[in-house]
Amino acid sequence: MNAWLSRTWRRHHETAKFLTVGAVCFLATACVNYTLKLTVLHEKPVTALAIANILSTMLSYVLNREWSFRHRGGRAPHHEAALFFTISAAGIALTLVPLGVSRYVLMLRSPEVSRPVQEAADFLSGIILGTLIALCFRLWAFRRFVFPHQRERLEQPTPPAPAASRSSRS
Repeated sequence: MNAWLSRTWRRHHETAKFLTVGAVCFLATACVNYTLKLTVLHEKPVTALAIANILSTMLSYVLNREWSFRHRGGRAPHHEAALFFTISAAGIALTLVPLGVSRYVLMLRSPEVSRPVQEAADFLSGIILGTLIALCFRLWAFRRFVFPHQRERLEQPTPPAPAASRSSRS
């Protein structure tokens, strides 16, 4: 059992860490989304969800780079960040599509439906379905494009010793 668990962890540790980061960011997204939706953006649920996703994407970058994919590298940090945020923008769009369809195509909004039905539809379409679609896309894209190399991140080269200390050894 212990050997199986060890093999399984080695094989899927990145995915487990990615899902943990996803859970933390999911909670952050839900909290920010509902805070905005129930206060200043009560008439704009798609905007509230977009803002919540943008904020949690920033948190996700730090956590994924420093924990989930810390043993991957091969790209300059600015290139890696640009790819991460480009892919995350596509993920945010994927998150918003089900909510937009629910609200504006299926008309699951007040006054067509009751407020509890509207909120349940928003939660299921935007928070649950949208997040699952974006999660699958991001895991694939981050591994493929942002953190492609399964090796230690390229470290900054150590500066050479000062010339004075080299000449004193001679």
